[in-house]
Amino acid sequence: MNSNTGEKKVKLSKIIIFCVTIILAVLIVSFTVGKEFYEGKSDSMFSFGAVHFAGYLFFLLMPVEAAFVYYLSFYEESKLIAIALGTAFVAQLVDYLIGYSFSLKFIHNFVGEKRLIKAEKHIRKYGNLTIFIFNLFPLSSPVIALVAGMLKYKLRDLIVFSLMGLILKYVILSLIF
Repeated sequence: MNSNTGEKKVKLSKIIIFCVTIILAVLIVSFTVGKEFYEGKSDSMFSFGAVHFAGYLFFLLMPVEAAFVYYLSFYEESKLIAIALGTAFVAQLVDYLIGYSFSLKFIHNFVGEKRLIKAEKHIRKYGNLTIFIFNLFPLSSPVIALVAGMLKYKLRDLIVFSLMGLILKYVILSLIF
């Protein structure tokens, strides 16, 4: 097999993976927020939790901060922050375990080599500060959790600094909005 055929297979697999993730994101939103919208119901905590959890998985990109701000008009800040922290924590734990368990080639097909190298560089250079900053701001913290798993980074540090960044982010968002 020549390298051109191999490159075509890699491109095709990336396209398929991209399409599957888009379909998953659309299905999650459709069966939660979309269903409630079409039925004329107010948005539920379950729909927020589902969207928020999915948004913290490394292979789905969803505007979780925007969802949080939107749901603030329906629910008490403390309950929303608790659900946001719980779902983000579980999703990032899943990301970490995937990075820890799966082969590098498998993960490259999902994320892309450039993003992985960039995330790895940040973690190796700044360590816990990277994890904190990426969770504090609307940056790609799920990819950081994935790469932390690939690097066999200390799970305790990932948990502590992720939660610190997430708590601060959601408290600030609830105070502003």
